[in-house]
This record gives sequence, structure tokens and C-alpha cells, in this order.
Amino acid sequence: MNDELNFSPNARVVLRKRYLKKNSQGEVIESPEEMLKRVSKAIAKAERNYTSDENKVKEIEKSFFEMMENLEFMPNSPTLMNAGKELGQLSACFVVPVEDSMESIFDAIKSTALIHKTGGGTGFSFSRLRAQRSVVKSTGGVASGPVSFMKVFDSATQAVKQGGTRRGANMGILRVDHPDILEFIKCKENEGDISNFNISIALTDDFMNKALNKEKYDLIDPHNNEVVGSLDAKEVFDLIASFAHKNGEPGIVFIDRMNKGNPTPDLGNIESTNPCGEQPLLPYESCNLGSINLSKMLKKEKEEFTVDWDKLKGITRLATRFLDNVIDVNKYPLSQIGENTRKTRKIGLGIMGWATMLEFLEIPHDSEEAIDLAKKVMKSIRETAQEESISLAEVRGTFPAYKGSIWDKRGIKIRNSTLTTIAPTGTIGIIAGPTSSGIEPNFLLCYFRNVLDGEKLLEIDPAFEYVAKKEGFYSKDLMKRIAQGESVQEMLEIPEKVKRVFKTAMDISSFWHIKMQAAFQEYTDNAVSKTINLANSATIDDVKSAYLLSFKLGCKGITVYRDGSRSIQVLTIDKKDKAKDTEDRSSSALPYPRPRPEVILGTTTKITTGCGNLYVTVNQDDKGNFFEVFTQMGKAGGCAASQLEAVGRLVSLSMRGGIDTKVIVEQLKGIRCPAPSWDKGKKIFSCADAIARVLEKRVMDQKDIVMVDEQANDPEAKEDTPAMNFLTAIKAKKKSKSVVGVCIECGCALRHQEGCLVCDACGYSKC
Repeated sequence: MNDELNFSPNARVVLRKRYLKKNSQGEVIESPEEMLKRVSKAIAKAERNYTSDENKVKEIEKSFFEMMENLEFMPNSPTLMNAGKELGQLSACFVVPVEDSMESIFDAIKSTALIHKTGGGTGFSFSRLRAQRSVVKSTGGVASGPVSFMKVFDSATQAVKQGGTRRGANMGILRVDHPDILEFIKCKENEGDISNFNISIALTDDFMNKALNKEKYDLIDPHNNEVVGSLDAKEVFDLIASFAHKNGEPGIVFIDRMNKGNPTPDLGNIESTNPCGEQPLLPYESCNLGSINLSKMLKKEKEEFTVDWDKLKGITRLATRFLDNVIDVNKYPLSQIGENTRKTRKIGLGIMGWATMLEFLEIPHDSEEAIDLAKKVMKSIRETAQEESISLAEVRGTFPAYKGSIWDKRGIKIRNSTLTTIAPTGTIGIIAGPTSSGIEPNFLLCYFRNVLDGEKLLEIDPAFEYVAKKEGFYSKDLMKRIAQGESVQEMLEIPEKVKRVFKTAMDISSFWHIKMQAAFQEYTDNAVSKTINLANSATIDDVKSAYLLSFKLGCKGITVYRDGSRSIQVLTIDKKDKAKDTEDRSSSALPYPRPRPEVILGTTTKITTGCGNLYVTVNQDDKGNFFEVFTQMGKAGGCAASQLEAVGRLVSLSMRGGIDTKVIVEQLKGIRCPAPSWDKGKKIFSCADAIARVLEKRVMDQKDIVMVDEQANDPEAKEDTPAMNFLTAIKAKKKSKSVVGVCIECGCALRHQEGCLVCDACGYSKC
């Protein structure tokens, strides 16, 4: 029996970290094959609601297993994690309503905590909250406004996410006609603010037309729907573009267009989406997603690849059935969510591996041929999914809210009110890979991934490897050069026809990114998650042009990301403070701590203590010297939190003052408290002792830093230490401004994709 099945080494690492069953000691007690059997069996149970033929149930279960075993389809992460387990929460996307009352606001926070605890992401519209400084008649006080309450939601997410297998992610949306729209546009101006939210502006068709015509538009008080002012639409449009140019936020959604696609308007208007924007949902509604791996939908004929349309249709039918079954067996975090989800039975079948498919077909991503194929592929998926849903409805019945729906008006009896969504596939793409994410072009063609026992594995885009060997220019040295940052477009040994096909995300203009999104949107019921990559040199006018093109071509929303527009700025000192700092030090005869640079990198380690899980962040300067320590305790508050902060400050002061880290470790190690614990087989006597253990490990990793630095330039280097990763991240940041942070799990560089931060090295995703 092959317990590992077809999974790549990196997929197995990701599965062990987050998906496979663990015992109470955190030890993996399930193989990848057992995971797929667990999921297949749990989802196939729904068949018993509609047939008494046990052989048919077993046949469907086997088909589900084989579809996933062959990496042809993968459901969203909560389904892989939770199906067949006691928790049983299988959906990724939720929208929670926020009404204009204190009771509703804190009910929403409670609902959010319960959803995040089970691995779901949440979206909110804050458009119903009255503007800041509005009078509250019941108390005589004034309202705090949407941004203030969004910060409360952000803090709640930060607290809840510490213990989960998936971190809580949120979407915050505000209508452009809300009186607080200007504050909302600017609310993430400083990096790190409201960090657990993506934010988007809901733009109306009326606003877009007035922006084009340079007219004023009305601001509406959500409390009484009265006009309370006006703004110049073009100036607001320009402001949105300028902030998106600065750091990628806010995104925009075309809210009227989303509601034109609302399949059940009688149930209410769509006001928000899930965190990455691809799933518009009604209040207290969820949707379960899954993606077909297009790189597996090919067949080879006479040394050429073609699309296997029959296989694509077969997998589409089976995946549609799978996702409909998920609705029946799902254990929803709130009864109201279960009721509303079953009422509309929305599913979101999407794709991954689009770029990989194009590469095997030798079709450039930025070509009309690719656009035409995108429409043909997505049209086939939607039409086949509709046929299967209609077939399911004959046996299982239509969705309960069918009467009055768009399907009722068309006279089509169908099982699911929506069928297709194109979602981010960062983690499930690794599991089903190597394959490209969603409909994105490849960001890299070769890269190093962290696999077992600290080994770094060179992972090569399968189509590029195939073509390189076919064309005769393949070599391990060439692949390593690409992984270290050399551009394929600048390599003389690679033929021009190959360069034309294998452009990466930053080689493709925003025009083609948007055309591709629009092509898929044409045959997608819900929406499309995609990042529109812009060069660092792109202007605010380029952002505005992207917005206008997406509106013109029929997209439901757009997120832009200008290369290098985000950095890591935990703490900064302004010019006045810097000058004063220099003056104070020059007049002092005593040692003074080194000033903090604007950008600094580090790693965060989770360690179990008697007081709870302690998160210790150790930062290093650009030379690899230890510089500062931050600590956070999941459960801590009051005195415990203040003591941890004090220890962190003093350790940081010692480091910046030149004290040897080994001496700091000696002072902290062995300090005892009344509640010792065990972590990875070692006794942890106290929080101070835990900090010492982390520092001690970092010192060992950091040993002989000059040699490690040399190894970071050596393509044969195998070391996988935080110090090594730190230096690699520094080098990557110098080579590519697309690096936007450091992975909290492996210390390698993060990048921005599909509205989220992802790590190519280990598969971590913030969302």
C-alpha cells in the first residue's frame, strides 16, 4: 500500500503540518491515503439520503477517492481538515451581518470567533453602521463609526487565531456613499493597522458614471437613508487609486454588478464577500469551494498536448456532486448559517493549474488564444456543472429558495443556486501540485521548497521542465540560477519561443491580467479571485486605468498590487526622533543601544508553557546580529502580559546594547514558576525559561554566521535554519521588491498573491 500516493514531498510536509489527524500530543496518526479515505467516506454519506443502494454509495465513495488521489480535484482546506472528524465544519467562506446596534455588533464578533475557530474566513459589510460622531438618541452619546468597530473585530480575530490550524481572515467592505468613506479608504495607510482584514470599497454604477463625468455624488446616512452631504466622485476615485497604488488596499467591488448576479434577490441584497473577494454571499450564508486541477486535464498525442474535454466534463460532474454532498454533511458553526446555506445550496467549483495547462499547450498567457481558451474551458465547466445540478435536482429536489429565483424565472429546475467560483488555491495547489495557483500566471518557474529533515528541494514548474528537456537546454545549474532570481527572459541559452510562453506574473502587463480575469468571469456565477500585478514603476494613473478596464470588461471586482509597494515596518522613528536620538547618544559616555533600522526581519516560534502557548519573535539586523525580542501569550492579560513585555524590552535592550546573546540565555534559562510544562520532549520551567530556549536554539542556528552567509549563495547548500532563511529572505528582498514579509513558520520570504500573503518555501498562507 502506498500511503503517500501521488503527493509531492512538499505536499506531504504541508499535509503533516495542517491536514492529517494528530493525537493529543500533536503526533500525526494518519497517512495521506487515510486522509483521502476519511474525506471520501464522510462526503459520500450524503448519498444515503437519496438512495438505499449501498453499492452505489460505495461506488461514489471510490470515485471521490480516486478523483483526489489522482490530484484531479481538491476541496477547500476545511473539508480536507475536518471531514469525518468530530468538528465537521467544511466551508471556507462566510458572511456575517453587522447591523447598527451594539447588540448586533457584538453578536457578529461572537459569530466570527466561532467561525474562525473552525477554519472559516468571514466577510462583513460595515455600511449599515451610522457615521462617527452621529448622535445616538438612546444614550445621548455619539457613534464611533465603522472604522472604529472594524478595529474591534480585528483585535478579536488576533486573539482567536492563536490556537487554530488556519488563521482567521476577514473582508471589510464599505459602500462608497457612506459618510465615513474617506476615513475607510485611508484606514490601512500605516502597515500593520487592521492587519487581519482585507478591505474593499463597494462602488455603485452611479458612482462610476459620475466619476467618469467628474460629477458630485450623494453621501447617505445609513440610519435614516437621508442625504447628508456630497463628494466629488472623481476625487474619491483618485483617492482610492492612490492608496491602492501605495500598498494594494483598498480593493474594489462593483456591488451593483454583484447583485445583478444574485440568484435569489427575494432573500435580500448581497452586501459583502468572503476574505479574498471571490464569493459574494447573503448574511449568515456560507459556501464550500473546490478546484479542478487543469494541469491534469490534458492528453498527449504525437508529442503534443491537447485538452482532454471528456475528462474535464467527467471530473466536473463528479466534483459538482461532491460539493452538493458537502452541504448535507457539513456541521455548521451556527444554526442560522446552516439554515441559510441549505436554503440556497450555493457551491463554488473553480480551477487551478491554468498557467500550467497553457504552458503544456505552448500558449502564451498574454495572447488572444489564451483568452479564447479560458472562455471555452470555463464555459465547459459551468455548462457541465449545470447539467449535473439539474440531474441532481431530479432526484434530490431544487434548492428551497428556488421559487422567485433567477432559475425559476428561466424555468430551469436546478439543485444549486450558484455553481462556479474561482478561488485562491495556494495551499491546495501545493497539495495537488506542483501546479500553478488559480488562474494566476506562475510567479516563479523554479524555487526551493523546505521539505523533510531540513532539506531544501528544488521544485521546477512541470511544464517548464518538460519543455527544457524537450528543447535540450535543461540543466540543474540553469534551474538553480532561475530559483536564485535570474530571469528566464534574460537567459541567452533559452529559445525566444520558450520565453514567449513562460512569462511570469511580473512579465505580463496589467491589460492581459485584467482581460484574463474578465474572460473567466464571463462564465463564473460568483466571482474571480485574482491579483492584478503592476510594475514598481506603475503610476496612480495606471491603477485608475486598471479599475476602468475591469469595470468596462465586466469584472465584479479588482485587486491591484504594485511590486514592492509593501515592506516590513514594525516600528519606525521619524526624522525628529532620529536627530534627537543621535544628539543624546553623542553627549553620553555610557553605552547606548543601537538605533532601530526601518526594516528588520525575524522568525516567530510557538512554545508551550504552563501559562499557555507563548509566541517568541526574534528579530535580526541585516548583518544577522540578534537585535530584539517580542513576546505574545495567547491567554495572557494584565500582570502576565506586562511581565512578558518587560522581559522582552530588557532582552531587546541588552541585545541592542551589545550584550552577548549567550549571556542573556544564561540569565533566563532555568528560572522556575509554579506551572512548568513540556514542549517537544523538553521541560519548560517558566515563560522566561521558554524565551531562553528559543534564543538558545537561534544561537545554535546562527553559529558561524559568515559561513552560513556564504552557503546562502551556494546552490548546493542544504542547511535549513532560521538564520539561513533569514539571509535568503534578505537576498530575495534585494532581488525582488515583491517580498512583503517573512513567513512565521519557516523564516523565508512572503509574497502577495490573490489578496493574501503566501510562502513558496513551505506553503504557509495568511488566509
